Amino acid sequence: MYDLGPPLDVEVEQGSNLLLSGPALTGKKQLAFDILAEGIRDGEGAIVVSNTDGAKRVFEAFDERVDYADRPVAVVDCVTRQQGVSEARDDAQVRYTSSPVDMTGVGIKFSELLEEFYERQAVRRNRVFLDSLSTLLMYSDLQTVFRFLHVFTGRVQSVDGLGLYAIDSTAHDDKTMNTLKQLFDGVIETHEDGEPTANLPGV
Repeated sequence: MYDLGPPLDVEVEQGSNLLLSGPALTGKKQLAFDILAEGIRDGEGAIVVSNTDGAKRVFEAFDERVDYADRPVAVVDCVTRQQGVSEARDDAQVRYTSSPVDMTGVGIKFSELLEEFYERQAVRRNRVFLDSLSTLLMYSDLQTVFRFLHVFTGRVQSVDGLGLYAIDSTAHDDKTMNTLKQLFDGVIETHEDGEPTANLPGV
């Protein structure tokens, strides 16, 4: 089981993929980093696939929460090269893709990191955060995003990981939200007032 920590204080099965859904500026990203930090403290791996912030800002978010030095923590950065920083080079902690549109590249880089942690470093518990589905939907149609996520969530499930996926619930119609929800084992909703609420299996 994966402990999601406060404020949710619930546990979910290994291999779970959870949708973090709520209006803009309701703390989805902060909650996801809190959940990842909870795992890092226990020696678990953490991978952030970010198409909203560059790797530097992702690591700053971890810095505020946990000491991740020498821990299995990595980022797939989908924005730095798109912003024109062509000299950005892959290293042990960061993999770069050309842009958020390059979902094939994102999938490959993510799989590389997951394999590195799970196979080579024998890190058997890994938490993953994809930020955000709304950005993917800005660049691609629903069918393309659905196919990408079907493979992505399957990879997380195959290594008994925990996947978190942020979406701005007010930016998409009901059809889009209902289609995507099929891919997830549960939904955590953030609100403009009050704590997040979890609609999870067995909770």
